[in-house]
Amino acid sequence: MWRDPGAPADSFYEIRPECTDVPKSRFRIKAGKTLSARKWHAAFSPEGYLDIGKTLSRIHRGGIHPSIRGEVWEFLLGCYDPKSTFEERDEIRQRRRTQYAEWKEECRQLFPLVGSGRFITAPVVTEDGQPIQDPLVLLENNPDGGAIVPPQTPQDNNGMGPPSTDAANKLEKMTDKGVIQWMLTLHQIGLDVIRTDRTLVFYEKKENLSKLWDILAVYARIDTDVGYCQGMSDLCSPMIILLNDEADAFWCFERLMRRLRGNFRCTDSSVGVEAQLSNLASITQVIDPKLHQHLEHLGGGDYLFAFRMLMVLFRREFSFCDSLYLWEMMWALEYDPDMFWLYEDAEETSDKSEEAKARLKSIRHYGKYERENMKNASKSSEEPPLPISVFLVASVLKEKSATLLQQARGLDDVVKILNDVNGNLDAKKACVAALKLHKKYLKKAKKP
Repeated sequence: MWRDPGAPADSFYEIRPECTDVPKSRFRIKAGKTLSARKWHAAFSPEGYLDIGKTLSRIHRGGIHPSIRGEVWEFLLGCYDPKSTFEERDEIRQRRRTQYAEWKEECRQLFPLVGSGRFITAPVVTEDGQPIQDPLVLLENNPDGGAIVPPQTPQDNNGMGPPSTDAANKLEKMTDKGVIQWMLTLHQIGLDVIRTDRTLVFYEKKENLSKLWDILAVYARIDTDVGYCQGMSDLCSPMIILLNDEADAFWCFERLMRRLRGNFRCTDSSVGVEAQLSNLASITQVIDPKLHQHLEHLGGGDYLFAFRMLMVLFRREFSFCDSLYLWEMMWALEYDPDMFWLYEDAEETSDKSEEAKARLKSIRHYGKYERENMKNASKSSEEPPLPISVFLVASVLKEKSATLLQQARGLDDVVKILNDVNGNLDAKKACVAALKLHKKYLKKAKKP
């Protein structure tokens, strides 16, 4: 279908007609600025080497055309080395697809609904590993969207509900704590899946909901340290929409989680994202001490009001299309060619020579934000650089500083003022503001 090249990109992510209050995308496909399919394919040599430097600058200028977004993201997230050949990438892709299929089969052996095209929204096991023989009894029709979801109601047949009684009855009492913990998360994943991106026509298809559930279920099984936490479905959903193959979508999500899994790691006393909230407080204290003092006075010195922005990377603050635009802008700015080597297993990279690694070392192969961090590396080498997302939130606070100082008389006011940015943020302007703030912060932080 032909689309006006200057039109908003919403048409690539069709909204359900009854959802009339969804914010419109501000992202426009701009000829000469947006990375087009033609420019993308031209960036590869005949062997398959990618000119990543030129690609990054093009993304920074105008984002990525939706038709090629998935394959470009695989490079931005470090799934593939830009200096690999087409043949090498095909081999890696096939190996990863095989690995995913093996993990999925292991999960299916533990719980037969994995890969069946269905999923659960009610518990099938108790905390001590005892199977819940008839989970149908647990379900009630709850149209208010509470924790218990009907198997299939006339109003919404997308909720697959529980497994059949036969499948549940086949389960035996479990003693392995890891398996019990995983089984306990499966219905939580299901509950989140049916709430994720529900405005999109894409998720009217049951197989797409099932695919999202399967990927999150497999991930929760292999990452035993983090498992599954609310918010991961928001991060995984775009991968399924952009990449046709479920295994490819899984690996793209897995690479993203390598960046963000620290946010989801919980202990009895803290949640991982609190470290970033603490960094946000430090940045605001340096950049806008009056605002920081005001927020502390209101009891918001822990900056928990910004929790969601950092946890799911502004998915709720932007339209669906604009959040994807923001993510790729961030990843292009943060791009580090060392990322690929760090991500690969030791046995896969042991035969890679130092000379091969050095091919990526040209300064133009780093993202703009990463270059700034490199310049200041000697000053702050004790700790890894902060992600650009923290400066994005700081730039939003800075922009709303006058309003917050004048109108916020309690934390509810802070939340209300920040919620007003929902759907009204410009992704490119937000990234430019974050870059400026980052520079300003580094300059001020150096001063005694």
